[in-house]
Amino acid sequence: MTSDIITDKPPHIVRINDFRIDSDYTTWLSEIKQRYRSAQIKASVKVNTEKLAFNWSVGCDLVIRKAEETWGSGVVEQLSLDLQEAFPHDRGFSTTNLWAMKKWFLFFSSSNAIEKLHQLGGELQQANIQQIIKLHQLGGEINLPLVLGLVPWRHQVNITTKCKSIDEAVFYLRECILGGWSRQTLDNSLKANLYKKQGQAISNFPEYLPEAQSRMAQEITKDNYDFGFVTVPANYKEEQLEAALEQNITRFLLELGTGFAFVGRQKELIVGGRTRRIDMLFYHIRLKAYVVVELKVKPFDPAYAGKLNYYVNAVDELLKGADDNPTIGLLICSDKDETDVRWAFKGIQTPMGVASYDNVRIASPSNLLPSAEELQARVRLVEEELNKSNN
Repeated sequence: MTSDIITDKPPHIVRINDFRIDSDYTTWLSEIKQRYRSAQIKASVKVNTEKLAFNWSVGCDLVIRKAEETWGSGVVEQLSLDLQEAFPHDRGFSTTNLWAMKKWFLFFSSSNAIEKLHQLGGELQQANIQQIIKLHQLGGEINLPLVLGLVPWRHQVNITTKCKSIDEAVFYLRECILGGWSRQTLDNSLKANLYKKQGQAISNFPEYLPEAQSRMAQEITKDNYDFGFVTVPANYKEEQLEAALEQNITRFLLELGTGFAFVGRQKELIVGGRTRRIDMLFYHIRLKAYVVVELKVKPFDPAYAGKLNYYVNAVDELLKGADDNPTIGLLICSDKDETDVRWAFKGIQTPMGVASYDNVRIASPSNLLPSAEELQARVRLVEEELNKSNN
Protein backbone atom coordinates (compact mmCIF):
# COMPACT_ATOMS: atom_id res chain seq x y z
CA MET A 1 0.00 0.00 0.00
CA THR A 2 1.29 3.46 -0.83
CA SER A 3 0.54 6.76 0.88
CA ASP A 4 -1.58 9.49 -0.70
CA ILE A 5 1.36 11.89 -0.79
CA ILE A 6 3.96 10.85 -3.32
CA THR A 7 7.54 11.88 -2.71
CA ASP A 8 9.24 9.40 -5.05
CA LYS A 9 11.62 11.25 -7.37
CA PRO A 10 14.11 10.05 -9.97
CA PRO A 11 17.78 10.54 -9.14
CA HIS A 12 19.10 13.92 -10.26
CA ILE A 13 22.29 12.39 -11.66
CA VAL A 14 22.38 8.87 -13.10
CA ARG A 15 25.26 7.25 -14.96
CA ILE A 16 24.13 5.14 -17.88
CA ASN A 17 27.00 2.73 -17.21
CA ASP A 18 25.40 1.90 -13.87
CA PHE A 19 23.41 -0.86 -15.53
CA ARG A 20 23.56 -4.64 -15.36
CA ILE A 21 22.06 -6.58 -18.26
CA ASP A 22 20.96 -10.17 -17.94
CA SER A 23 18.48 -12.55 -19.49
CA ASP A 24 15.65 -11.33 -17.24
CA TYR A 25 16.12 -7.77 -18.48
CA THR A 26 16.24 -8.95 -22.11
CA THR A 27 13.05 -10.94 -21.62
CA TRP A 28 11.35 -8.01 -19.93
CA LEU A 29 12.40 -5.63 -22.74
CA SER A 30 11.01 -8.07 -25.28
CA GLU A 31 7.70 -8.26 -23.39
CA ILE A 32 7.41 -4.48 -23.31
CA LYS A 33 8.10 -4.24 -27.04
CA GLN A 34 5.42 -6.82 -27.76
CA ARG A 35 3.02 -5.08 -25.40
CA TYR A 36 3.56 -1.79 -27.18
CA ARG A 37 3.08 -3.34 -30.64
CA SER A 38 -0.18 -4.79 -29.38
CA ALA A 39 -1.22 -1.37 -28.10
CA GLN A 40 -0.38 0.15 -31.51
CA ILE A 41 -2.67 -2.32 -33.28
CA LYS A 42 -5.63 -1.41 -31.05
CA ALA A 43 -4.87 2.33 -31.03
CA SER A 44 -7.02 3.11 -34.07
CA VAL A 45 -10.10 2.07 -32.06
CA LYS A 46 -9.31 3.35 -28.58
CA VAL A 47 -6.10 5.39 -28.74
CA ASN A 48 -6.15 7.16 -25.42
CA THR A 49 -7.25 4.19 -23.31
CA GLU A 50 -4.78 1.74 -24.81
CA LYS A 51 -1.84 4.13 -24.52
CA LEU A 52 -2.79 4.87 -20.93
CA ALA A 53 -3.13 1.16 -20.18
CA PHE A 54 0.33 0.64 -21.66
CA ASN A 55 1.80 3.46 -19.54
CA TRP A 56 0.11 1.98 -16.47
CA SER A 57 1.63 -1.43 -17.19
CA VAL A 58 5.14 0.00 -17.55
CA GLY A 59 4.76 1.99 -14.34
CA CYS A 60 3.53 -1.18 -12.65
CA ASP A 61 6.53 -3.12 -13.96
CA LEU A 62 9.00 -0.55 -12.67
CA VAL A 63 7.44 -0.85 -9.21
CA ILE A 64 6.61 -4.57 -9.00
CA ARG A 65 9.85 -5.76 -10.59
CA LYS A 66 11.86 -3.36 -8.38
CA ALA A 67 13.70 -2.47 -11.57
CA GLU A 68 16.34 -0.21 -10.01
CA GLU A 69 17.27 -2.80 -7.42
CA THR A 70 17.31 -5.59 -9.99
CA TRP A 71 19.20 -3.95 -12.86
CA GLY A 72 20.80 -0.85 -11.34
CA SER A 73 19.91 2.81 -10.98
CA GLY A 74 20.45 3.41 -14.70
CA VAL A 75 17.76 0.96 -15.77
CA VAL A 76 15.16 3.62 -16.66
CA GLU A 77 17.66 5.49 -18.83
CA GLN A 78 18.67 2.24 -20.56
CA LEU A 79 15.05 1.21 -21.04
CA SER A 80 14.35 4.62 -22.59
CA LEU A 81 17.21 4.18 -25.10
CA ASP A 82 16.15 0.63 -25.98
CA LEU A 83 12.50 1.54 -26.54
CA GLN A 84 13.38 4.63 -28.61
CA GLU A 85 15.64 2.44 -30.75
CA ALA A 86 12.87 -0.14 -31.20
CA PHE A 87 10.18 2.47 -31.94
CA PRO A 88 12.03 5.48 -33.42
CA HIS A 89 8.87 7.12 -34.77
CA ASP A 90 6.95 7.01 -31.51
CA ARG A 91 7.16 9.66 -28.86
CA GLY A 92 6.71 9.00 -25.19
CA PHE A 93 9.74 6.92 -24.32
CA SER A 94 11.87 9.66 -22.84
CA THR A 95 13.44 9.04 -19.44
CA THR A 96 11.21 11.76 -17.97
CA ASN A 97 8.10 10.08 -19.34
CA LEU A 98 9.07 6.66 -18.00
CA TRP A 99 9.66 8.15 -14.54
CA ALA A 100 6.22 9.79 -14.86
CA MET A 101 4.67 6.36 -15.56
CA LYS A 102 6.16 5.00 -12.35
CA LYS A 103 5.00 7.97 -10.31
CA TRP A 104 1.51 7.78 -11.86
CA PHE A 105 1.20 4.09 -10.95
CA LEU A 106 2.43 4.73 -7.40
CA PHE A 107 0.02 7.63 -6.98
CA PHE A 108 -3.13 5.77 -8.02
CA SER A 109 -2.41 2.14 -7.11
CA SER A 110 -2.97 2.35 -3.35
CA SER A 111 -6.15 0.72 -2.00
CA ASN A 112 -7.36 4.16 -0.91
CA ALA A 113 -6.87 5.60 -4.39
CA ILE A 114 -8.52 2.63 -6.12
CA GLU A 115 -11.54 2.95 -3.82
CA LYS A 116 -11.94 6.66 -4.58
CA LEU A 117 -11.50 6.14 -8.32
CA HIS A 118 -14.17 3.43 -8.11
CA GLN A 119 -16.50 5.86 -6.31
CA LEU A 120 -15.94 8.47 -9.03
CA GLY A 121 -16.68 5.84 -11.68
CA GLY A 122 -19.99 5.05 -9.98
CA GLU A 123 -20.84 8.74 -9.83
CA LEU A 124 -20.10 9.12 -13.55
CA GLN A 125 -22.26 6.10 -14.36
CA GLN A 126 -25.16 7.59 -12.41
CA ALA A 127 -24.67 10.82 -14.37
CA ASN A 128 -24.89 8.70 -17.56
CA ILE A 129 -21.43 9.68 -18.76
CA GLN A 130 -21.17 7.65 -21.98
CA GLN A 131 -17.36 7.34 -21.93
CA ILE A 132 -17.35 5.45 -18.62
CA ILE A 133 -20.11 3.15 -19.90
CA LYS A 134 -18.07 2.35 -23.02
CA LEU A 135 -14.99 1.67 -20.90
CA HIS A 136 -16.95 -0.85 -18.83
CA GLN A 137 -17.77 -2.66 -22.07
CA LEU A 138 -14.05 -3.37 -22.52
CA GLY A 139 -14.32 -5.79 -19.62
CA GLY A 140 -11.03 -7.40 -18.69
CA GLU A 141 -9.12 -6.12 -21.71
CA ILE A 142 -7.32 -3.45 -19.70
CA ASN A 143 -5.70 -3.54 -16.29
CA LEU A 144 -6.31 0.14 -15.59
CA PRO A 145 -8.75 1.91 -13.23
CA LEU A 146 -11.54 2.83 -15.64
CA VAL A 147 -11.78 6.49 -14.68
CA LEU A 148 -8.12 7.06 -15.58
CA GLY A 149 -8.92 5.97 -19.13
CA LEU A 150 -11.03 9.11 -19.64
CA VAL A 151 -8.30 11.70 -19.08
CA PRO A 152 -5.38 12.38 -21.47
CA TRP A 153 -1.90 11.40 -20.38
CA ARG A 154 -0.43 14.92 -20.12
CA HIS A 155 -3.37 15.99 -17.97
CA GLN A 156 -2.61 13.10 -15.63
CA VAL A 157 1.09 13.91 -15.46
CA ASN A 158 0.19 17.46 -14.38
CA ILE A 159 -2.27 16.16 -11.79
CA THR A 160 0.13 13.67 -10.20
CA THR A 161 2.94 16.23 -10.26
CA LYS A 162 1.02 19.06 -8.60
CA CYS A 163 -1.58 17.37 -6.39
CA LYS A 164 -0.64 16.47 -2.81
CA SER A 165 -3.40 13.96 -2.10
CA ILE A 166 -5.67 11.46 -3.76
CA ASP A 167 -8.75 13.56 -2.90
CA GLU A 168 -7.28 16.55 -4.69
CA ALA A 169 -6.29 14.46 -7.72
CA VAL A 170 -9.74 12.86 -7.97
CA PHE A 171 -11.32 16.32 -7.81
CA TYR A 172 -9.34 17.45 -10.88
CA LEU A 173 -9.99 14.17 -12.71
CA ARG A 174 -13.72 14.66 -12.16
CA GLU A 175 -13.62 18.24 -13.44
CA CYS A 176 -11.55 17.24 -16.51
CA ILE A 177 -14.09 14.54 -17.40
CA LEU A 178 -17.29 16.47 -16.72
CA GLY A 179 -16.03 19.81 -18.00
CA GLY A 180 -14.01 18.54 -20.95
CA TRP A 181 -11.10 20.64 -19.69
CA SER A 182 -8.20 21.44 -21.98
CA ARG A 183 -4.70 21.14 -20.53
CA GLN A 184 -4.56 24.94 -20.27
CA THR A 185 -7.80 25.04 -18.28
CA LEU A 186 -6.44 22.36 -15.97
CA ASP A 187 -3.15 24.24 -15.52
CA ASN A 188 -5.01 27.47 -14.72
CA SER A 189 -7.20 25.67 -12.18
CA LEU A 190 -4.19 24.03 -10.53
CA LYS A 191 -2.42 27.39 -10.29
CA ALA A 192 -5.55 29.00 -8.83
CA ASN A 193 -5.78 26.11 -6.32
CA LEU A 194 -9.40 25.53 -7.28
CA TYR A 195 -9.55 22.41 -5.11
CA LYS A 196 -9.05 24.43 -1.93
CA LYS A 197 -11.67 26.99 -2.95
CA GLN A 198 -14.29 24.52 -4.11
CA GLY A 199 -16.70 22.90 -1.70
CA GLN A 200 -15.97 25.23 1.22
CA ALA A 201 -19.21 27.18 1.55
CA ILE A 202 -20.73 27.13 5.03
CA SER A 203 -23.78 24.90 4.68
CA ASN A 204 -26.28 22.58 6.35
CA PHE A 205 -26.20 20.11 3.43
CA PRO A 206 -25.08 17.09 5.51
CA GLU A 207 -28.04 17.52 7.86
CA TYR A 208 -30.79 17.80 5.23
CA LEU A 209 -29.64 15.98 2.10
CA PRO A 210 -28.89 12.29 1.43
CA GLU A 211 -25.16 11.52 1.68
CA ALA A 212 -24.38 11.34 -2.05
CA GLN A 213 -26.37 14.47 -2.85
CA SER A 214 -24.94 16.30 0.15
CA ARG A 215 -21.39 15.53 -0.94
CA MET A 216 -22.07 16.75 -4.47
CA ALA A 217 -23.88 19.89 -3.26
CA GLN A 218 -20.91 20.74 -1.06
CA GLU A 219 -18.50 20.14 -3.93
CA ILE A 220 -20.26 22.58 -6.26
CA THR A 221 -20.18 25.48 -3.79
CA LYS A 222 -17.19 27.64 -2.95
CA ASP A 223 -16.15 29.56 0.13
CA ASN A 224 -15.50 32.66 -1.98
CA TYR A 225 -16.40 33.69 -5.53
CA ASP A 226 -14.12 35.87 -7.64
CA PHE A 227 -16.24 38.57 -9.32
CA GLY A 228 -13.22 40.25 -10.93
CA PHE A 229 -14.93 40.04 -14.33
CA VAL A 230 -17.67 42.58 -13.48
CA THR A 231 -17.54 46.37 -13.20
CA VAL A 232 -20.01 48.26 -11.03
CA PRO A 233 -20.41 51.89 -9.84
CA ALA A 234 -19.14 53.06 -6.48
CA ASN A 235 -21.74 52.40 -3.76
CA TYR A 236 -23.38 49.85 -6.09
CA LYS A 237 -26.64 48.19 -5.18
CA GLU A 238 -27.73 44.59 -5.43
CA GLU A 239 -29.64 45.07 -8.67
CA GLN A 240 -26.53 46.62 -10.26
CA LEU A 241 -24.40 43.63 -9.23
CA GLU A 242 -27.09 41.26 -10.56
CA ALA A 243 -27.21 43.11 -13.88
CA ALA A 244 -23.41 43.02 -14.21
CA LEU A 245 -23.36 39.26 -13.52
CA GLU A 246 -26.15 38.66 -16.05
CA GLN A 247 -24.27 40.68 -18.69
CA ASN A 248 -21.26 38.44 -18.04
CA ILE A 249 -23.25 35.24 -17.54
CA THR A 250 -20.74 33.06 -19.39
CA ARG A 251 -17.95 34.15 -17.03
CA PHE A 252 -20.26 33.80 -14.05
CA LEU A 253 -21.13 30.22 -15.03
CA LEU A 254 -17.42 29.43 -15.30
CA GLU A 255 -16.87 30.87 -11.82
CA LEU A 256 -19.78 28.86 -10.39
CA GLY A 257 -18.29 25.67 -11.83
CA THR A 258 -19.19 22.70 -14.02
CA GLY A 259 -22.84 21.74 -14.38
CA PHE A 260 -24.68 25.03 -13.77
CA ALA A 261 -27.34 26.14 -16.27
CA PHE A 262 -28.79 29.67 -16.03
CA VAL A 263 -32.59 29.77 -15.71
CA GLY A 264 -33.11 33.49 -15.21
CA ARG A 265 -32.65 36.68 -13.22
CA GLN A 266 -35.46 38.12 -11.09
CA LYS A 267 -37.36 34.89 -11.71
CA GLU A 268 -41.03 35.55 -10.95
CA LEU A 269 -42.97 33.33 -8.59
CA ILE A 270 -46.64 33.91 -7.80
CA VAL A 271 -47.40 33.03 -4.17
CA GLY A 272 -50.81 33.80 -2.68
CA GLY A 273 -51.60 36.16 -5.53
CA ARG A 274 -48.41 38.17 -4.91
CA THR A 275 -45.30 38.33 -7.07
CA ARG A 276 -42.03 37.20 -5.53
CA ARG A 277 -38.76 37.51 -7.44
CA ILE A 278 -35.61 35.41 -7.00
CA ASP A 279 -32.33 37.22 -7.66
CA MET A 280 -30.90 34.46 -9.88
CA LEU A 281 -32.10 30.92 -10.51
CA PHE A 282 -29.95 28.08 -11.86
CA TYR A 283 -30.35 24.37 -12.48
CA HIS A 284 -27.47 22.02 -11.76
CA ILE A 285 -27.34 19.16 -14.25
CA ARG A 286 -25.28 16.71 -12.17
CA LEU A 287 -27.14 17.49 -8.95
CA LYS A 288 -30.47 17.40 -10.83
CA ALA A 289 -31.75 20.24 -8.70
CA TYR A 290 -32.63 23.92 -8.86
CA VAL A 291 -30.18 26.28 -7.17
CA VAL A 292 -31.55 29.55 -5.82
CA VAL A 293 -28.84 32.23 -5.68
CA GLU A 294 -29.46 35.35 -3.60
CA LEU A 295 -26.93 38.20 -3.78
CA LYS A 296 -26.21 40.64 -0.97
CA VAL A 297 -23.79 43.54 -1.28
CA LYS A 298 -23.50 43.71 2.52
CA PRO A 299 -22.04 41.23 5.05
CA PHE A 300 -24.23 38.30 6.09
CA ASP A 301 -27.22 39.12 8.28
CA PRO A 302 -29.32 36.39 9.96
CA ALA A 303 -32.44 37.82 8.32
CA TYR A 304 -31.06 36.79 4.91
CA ALA A 305 -31.31 33.10 5.85
CA GLY A 306 -35.06 33.34 6.42
CA LYS A 307 -35.66 34.96 3.03
CA LEU A 308 -33.53 32.36 1.24
CA ASN A 309 -35.39 29.60 3.09
CA TYR A 310 -38.67 31.01 1.78
CA TYR A 311 -37.46 31.08 -1.84
CA VAL A 312 -36.07 27.53 -1.69
CA ASN A 313 -39.41 26.24 -0.38
CA ALA A 314 -41.29 28.23 -3.05
CA VAL A 315 -39.20 26.71 -5.86
CA ASP A 316 -39.75 23.23 -4.40
CA GLU A 317 -43.51 23.81 -4.41
CA LEU A 318 -43.85 25.60 -7.75
CA LEU A 319 -41.02 24.51 -10.05
CA LYS A 320 -39.44 21.27 -8.85
CA GLY A 321 -40.45 18.26 -10.94
CA ALA A 322 -41.04 14.70 -9.76
CA ASP A 323 -37.56 13.65 -10.95
CA ASP A 324 -35.73 16.64 -9.47
CA ASN A 325 -33.82 16.48 -6.23
CA PRO A 326 -34.56 19.00 -3.45
CA THR A 327 -33.76 22.60 -4.32
CA ILE A 328 -30.73 24.13 -2.61
CA GLY A 329 -30.11 27.77 -1.74
CA LEU A 330 -26.87 29.69 -2.05
CA LEU A 331 -26.46 33.10 -0.47
CA ILE A 332 -23.48 35.10 -1.75
CA CYS A 333 -22.61 38.07 0.48
CA SER A 334 -19.81 40.62 0.57
CA ASP A 335 -18.57 38.95 3.78
CA LYS A 336 -19.65 36.39 6.39
CA ASP A 337 -18.95 35.15 9.88
CA GLU A 338 -19.21 31.39 10.39
CA THR A 339 -20.75 31.60 13.88
CA ASP A 340 -23.35 34.07 12.60
CA VAL A 341 -24.26 31.72 9.77
CA ARG A 342 -24.39 28.57 11.92
CA TRP A 343 -26.69 30.18 14.45
CA ALA A 344 -28.93 31.58 11.71
CA PHE A 345 -29.26 28.08 10.21
CA LYS A 346 -30.57 26.54 13.46
CA GLY A 347 -34.18 25.49 12.99
CA ILE A 348 -34.01 25.82 9.18
CA GLN A 349 -34.42 22.46 7.47
CA THR A 350 -34.00 23.46 3.82
CA PRO A 351 -30.52 22.81 2.34
CA MET A 352 -28.62 26.09 2.11
CA GLY A 353 -25.09 27.41 1.90
CA VAL A 354 -23.46 30.81 2.41
CA ALA A 355 -20.41 32.13 0.56
CA SER A 356 -18.70 35.47 0.02
CA TYR A 357 -17.46 37.32 -3.05
CA ASP A 358 -14.69 39.80 -3.77
CA ASN A 359 -12.65 41.58 -6.47
CA VAL A 360 -15.51 43.44 -8.14
CA ARG A 361 -14.13 46.34 -10.15
CA ILE A 362 -15.37 49.84 -9.41
CA ALA A 363 -15.95 51.96 -12.50
CA SER A 364 -14.01 55.23 -12.73
CA PRO A 365 -16.12 58.43 -12.89
CA SER A 366 -15.28 58.86 -16.58
CA ASN A 367 -16.84 55.50 -17.34
CA LEU A 368 -20.05 56.59 -15.67
CA LEU A 369 -20.54 59.71 -17.82
CA PRO A 370 -23.52 59.50 -20.19
CA SER A 371 -22.74 58.51 -23.77
CA ALA A 372 -23.30 60.85 -26.72
CA GLU A 373 -26.54 59.04 -27.54
CA GLU A 374 -27.76 59.41 -23.95
CA LEU A 375 -26.93 63.15 -23.99
CA GLN A 376 -28.81 63.63 -27.27
CA ALA A 377 -31.83 61.81 -25.83
CA ARG A 378 -31.76 64.07 -22.75
CA VAL A 379 -31.58 67.18 -24.97
CA ARG A 380 -34.59 65.98 -26.95
CA LEU A 381 -36.56 65.44 -23.75
CA VAL A 382 -35.71 68.96 -22.54
CA GLU A 383 -36.76 70.42 -25.92
CA GLU A 384 -40.05 68.52 -25.83
CA GLU A 385 -40.78 69.80 -22.31
CA LEU A 386 -40.00 73.37 -23.39
CA ASN A 387 -42.30 73.08 -26.44
CA LYS A 388 -45.10 71.76 -24.23
CA SER A 389 -44.73 74.64 -21.79
CA ASN A 390 -44.69 77.23 -24.62
CA ASN A 391 -47.85 75.79 -26.09
